[in-house]
Amino acid sequence: MNATVSILTEIPEVLHDCLKDYLEQHPDWDENRVLTAAVSLFLLQNADGDRRVAQVYLETLFHHC
Repeated sequence: MNATVSILTEIPEVLHDCLKDYLEQHPDWDENRVLTAAVSLFLLQNADGDRRVAQVYLETLFHHC
């Protein structure tokens, strides 16, 4: 991935709690990696299929930064 953009967003507390639990059990993941994977998967499933989004998703899953 080349450039990154920082975002600030609010999520329901239950999602935050589940995310914290997940990250405690998977130390190779962090909040940024999880959210990048989630957003890119959402866009792959619901947008026009931009190949760059697929690349970000795969790089995020396989941790190739």
